[in-house]
Amino acid sequence: MGRAFEFRKARKMKRWSAMSKAFTRIGKDIVMAVKEGGPDPDSNSRLRAVIQNAKSVNMPKDNIERAIKRASDKNQGDYKEVLFEGYAQHGIAVLIETATDNNTRTVANVRSYFNKCDGSLGTSGSVVFMFDHTCNFKIKGDDLDLEELELELIDFGVEEIFEDTDENEAGEEETSVMIYAPFESFGSIQKYLEDNNIDIVSSGFERIPQVTKKLTPEQVEDVEKLIERLEEDDDVQNVYHTMEETTE
Repeated sequence: MGRAFEFRKARKMKRWSAMSKAFTRIGKDIVMAVKEGGPDPDSNSRLRAVIQNAKSVNMPKDNIERAIKRASDKNQGDYKEVLFEGYAQHGIAVLIETATDNNTRTVANVRSYFNKCDGSLGTSGSVVFMFDHTCNFKIKGDDLDLEELELELIDFGVEEIFEDTDENEAGEEETSVMIYAPFESFGSIQKYLEDNNIDIVSSGFERIPQVTKKLTPEQVEDVEKLIERLEEDDDVQNVYHTMEETTE
C-alpha cells in the first residue's frame, strides 16, 4: 500500500475531536462554500461536497439547513482560509489550516501555542513543500471492481485506491473505498463519480508528509502538547506534521 493508505490508517488511530468541534468545522466550510458559489448545492459543487461530509458525521439536517441560511445572510461575515507553518520540538514540521474571521486573533493564538511549547512559527513557504496536497473521496464499495475503477480514474490523476473499514454507530464494521489524488484533480473526479452514479460518502483535502521522523515516546509527548493546543483552537481546521505516527 502507498503513503495515503498508511497516512489514513495512522490518523484513524488518533483520538478525534468532540463531535461539536466537527460540526463547527463543517459550519465554517458551509459558509465559505455558500459565499463562493451560492446556496444551491445543485449548482455549487463545493457546497454539495460539504453537505456530504456533514451527513457522514451525522450532522442533523436542520443544522445543515440553518448553516446554509445563515451563510446566505449578507450580514454573515466571511471566513478566510489561512495557512500557518512552523516547527515543533525535535525538528518536526507542522502545517496548520485555519478558517478565520479575525486573522489578527488567529496569528496571535497560533504564535502563543508555538512559544509555550518551545516551537517556532515559521514564514510562508518554510515547511509547506514537505507535504503533498491531496484530495480524497470515500465512496460506497458495493459491486465496484476496484481494478476497473482505478483504470478509469488514472487519467484523472488518481494515485491510490484501497478498501477502508470503519465502525458505524451500531459498532458494526462497514467497508468503503478510498480514492486519493492530487489536490487539483478534485473537480474532475467529483464529476466522474456523480456522472456514473457512484455514491460519495464524504470527500476532502489532506496534506500528506513526504517524509516522517521517528521520535522516542518522550519526544512524541513534547510534540503532542503543541498539536493538542492547536487542535483545540476554534479557528483551526486541520493540523499536519512530519512526526511518524504508530498504526498499532
